[in-house]
Amino acid sequence: MNKNNLVTVQDLQKMKEEIISQIALMTDKATSQKEWLRSAEVMEMLSISTGTLQNLRINMQIPFTKLGGTLFYERKEILKVLNDNKRAA
Repeated sequence: MNKNNLVTVQDLQKMKEEIISQIALMTDKATSQKEWLRSAEVMEMLSISTGTLQNLRINMQIPFTKLGGTLFYERKEILKVLNDNKRAA
């Protein structure tokens, strides 16, 4: 390491601001998930088939909203169903 490479208070402040900015960006991405999901997104989220998702709707295990010909599922409701059906190991 070269002796001439000194770290100043300004350098540390700039690095701190960059780290805080990056953390804020990561947090925003994590919290900016869509509130309403389409069927394909729910199937991917739960790793289930079209038929399984249809059965969950028919058996009223997963609430949904139909708008036009598109089915929508509220993310928090999907997570609630998962938590409600959680079993101890």
